[in-house]
Amino acid sequence: MNTKPLTIEEVTEAADIFFPIYECIKSRMPDDAKVEDILKVAENVCTLAQKLRVEKEAETQPFGFNKKNEESF
Repeated sequence: MNTKPLTIEEVTEAADIFFPIYECIKSRMPDDAKVEDILKVAENVCTLAQKLRVEKEAETQPFGFNKKNEESF
C-alpha cells in the first residue's frame, strides 16, 4: 500500500469527480436525507451506471461474422 501523502492536486482531481456525483444524488433525495444515506444511494447508482455502461458497450461491439478475426487464414 502506498503511504505517500496525497497532494493537493490529487485531492482536487478526486473532489472534482466526487462532488458533482454527490450533488446529483443529493438533489434527488428527500430534504432530510443524511449524508450516510446519500453516500449509500450514490454507491448503488454508480454500480448501476457501471452495469449500464458495460451493456451499452456490448450492444455496440461487433458480433458473429462482423467480428474482426485476429488470425490470418
